[in-house]
Amino acid sequence: MIDFNYYAPTQVVFGKDSESKTGSLVKQYGGTKVLLHYGGQSAVKSGLLQKVEDQLREAGIPFVTLGGVVPNPRLSKVHEGIEICRREGIDFLLAVGGGSVIDSCKAISSGRYYDGDVWTLYEHKDHATQYLPIGCILTIPAAGSEMSNGSVITNDEVDGWLKKDYCVDEFRCKFAIMNPEYTYTLPSWQTACGITDMMMHTMERYFSKDDDMEITDALAEAVLRTCMTEGHKVLENPTDYTSRAQIMWAGSLAHNDLTGCGTTGDWATHNLEHELSGMFDVSHGAGLAAMWGSWARYVRSENMSRFARFAVNVMGVKQNFRSLEETAEAGIQAMERFFESIGMPTNIHDLIGREITDAEIEEMALKCSNGGNGTIGCLKVLGCKDMAEIYKMAK
Repeated sequence: MIDFNYYAPTQVVFGKDSESKTGSLVKQYGGTKVLLHYGGQSAVKSGLLQKVEDQLREAGIPFVTLGGVVPNPRLSKVHEGIEICRREGIDFLLAVGGGSVIDSCKAISSGRYYDGDVWTLYEHKDHATQYLPIGCILTIPAAGSEMSNGSVITNDEVDGWLKKDYCVDEFRCKFAIMNPEYTYTLPSWQTACGITDMMMHTMERYFSKDDDMEITDALAEAVLRTCMTEGHKVLENPTDYTSRAQIMWAGSLAHNDLTGCGTTGDWATHNLEHELSGMFDVSHGAGLAAMWGSWARYVRSENMSRFARFAVNVMGVKQNFRSLEETAEAGIQAMERFFESIGMPTNIHDLIGREITDAEIEEMALKCSNGGNGTIGCLKVLGCKDMAEIYKMAK
């Protein structure tokens, strides 16, 4: 068990009609002029955006709207939001949507007062010293961005597109409103990608060399089992409120650091996937499913007992007391079968619809390793050659 500092300051308002608290919550956290940030047309068609606008008007809070956020949120939209905030004197950001919208808000928050280009922060070359406060109304449970300190942005203003993260506690939302009813109309693909993403947030923390944090492990295993059980129910019956609520809350618990207290997270699969979605603009959850099995087989020898425990406690595999390796492999296969059962790909070919080339693998490995100079992962530290090998295994 390692020392840890657990910080989760976000106020969660969960349940039916929770969006009616929007105006009072913005006021509570000091908002006097709001940038209302959202994605496509779903927030408009559902009537949620209109409800939020009415709430702000009733509270006497002026606002400016900015839509158009897409999956793998773009730097160009962030730049647009920063300019609006500076021009309009915005002092509070309100995201209506999923992780992409929230991540875009976080980037705008960090760039509002920053003298340079906000992308410099995502390149980890500098840190902002002042941020705009953020609230969110979650409509897509997946990324966990509503309670996390991280943001991932795709730079669409350079050739070859780059996808990078920036993580600071100032990114943690002041409040998160969660009404599971607004997730009823999510397409099955988007729901499945979300389930995969939230599971991977826990699995990145779970697969560690730190084996002596029993309560954290038990919490992580419970979140994973819940995602699988309730995930199937939601896909079979999209308007099952109870299952939608379980999934929505699991997404937050998976990424508010609770399932990583006292352990060292790995995050290699996420880093590998960022290059996939940066190059091919694929859904993040699907990319994670395509990469995880190959990563797991490449690193499992670093802590075989951990993979065997996962197989037994999460995937329900019978323990093979003669071979930890066979138990671990059975668990990896069971996880891949679950991904397939919810419509997720388990290799790159199925993800992008064609064979990936060696040149594309080399490019992704170079980007992931910062030109061959960096490493990823903690369970097993991976260099550029390791990354390329995992991509090849996932072909």
